Amino acid sequence: MQGQSQQQAYDRGITIFSPDGRLYQVEYAREAVKRGTASIGIRGTDGVVLAVEKRVRSPLMERSSVEKIHKVDDHVGIASAGHVADARQLIDFARRRTQVNRLRYGEPLGVETLTKEVTDHIQQYTQIGGARPFGVALIVAGMDDGEPRLFETDPSGTPYEWKALAVGADRSDVREYLEEHYSEDVDLDGAVELALEALASVNDDSLTPESVGLAVVDSDGYRRLTDDDVSGYLDGLDILGEGEDDTEGDGAAEDDTEGDE
Repeated sequence: MQGQSQQQAYDRGITIFSPDGRLYQVEYAREAVKRGTASIGIRGTDGVVLAVEKRVRSPLMERSSVEKIHKVDDHVGIASAGHVADARQLIDFARRRTQVNRLRYGEPLGVETLTKEVTDHIQQYTQIGGARPFGVALIVAGMDDGEPRLFETDPSGTPYEWKALAVGADRSDVREYLEEHYSEDVDLDGAVELALEALASVNDDSLTPESVGLAVVDSDGYRRLTDDDVSGYLDGLDILGEGEDDTEGDGAAEDDTEGDE
């Protein structure tokens, strides 16, 4: 009982390390990310792909309001997994930073620089008393002088660069699939197909255009793929489902509308 009460004391303060060097609130924020639906980023030779799984809790909800992929600048897109409100705050921060850089210097902000500015902002909330960490992970995809870049932000405020990654639910399973099938010489179309196959691997090898969000960033900039585009890819890969029946869902799906976009 004494050990449990000591842990609860460290739980209550974000600025207090436990005796074994842990910040429990940061670890709990990572657990919040795991409750979100899966988001995937894949870097190809000529661009970057962002793919997300979308679940709608009720047929009364507008599907367009469930958005997990966001345009930040002409050359940058971000996908999220975790708490919706936290993601929106960080994405708004990223948009302000890119616009300030354009106004001040007349050029786009580098993807790596943007990611580090966002993670510096996140890190501050692991040191301030009376605040909590951001319960969200972001996948930042963009182009730097024609070179595709792909980064992840962690609730601790640490940036990571990846060739391919997954955040949110089923992260381990999706990552294993990507590790097995990813190739560094994959082009943008191949990266889109790999992202959809990875999502399908944790969804009974079946997806619908309504349950998937796709965006790409290449030399032409950021663009979202339409449902017709997604349907064409799914049909070509033979993973097109007959229809979406996730409006009731299970406990995890119900949490998605509150904790995840």
